[in-house]
Amino acid sequence: MRKNTDIYKIIGANLRFFRKKSGLIQQELAEKCAVDRSKISDIENGKEDFMFSTLLAIADGLNLDVKMFFTKENSSEDK
Repeated sequence: MRKNTDIYKIIGANLRFFRKKSGLIQQELAEKCAVDRSKISDIENGKEDFMFSTLLAIADGLNLDVKMFFTKENSSEDK
């Protein structure tokens, strides 16, 4: 079993939340931050071990501080 599974799930849920809040589909975000769409999908689904620079690029594409991806409260299912 992979270590840190919970944090990957939190990051993925937050990414999905902020992407949708921004009104972007995965492809639009991918183009905006020069990251492959399938990479965004994998991160959102907690499937992918990724480089921190990828997360920084995505945060920049969403105009967010990267810290927002790590806050558990953001990833609440009811948002």
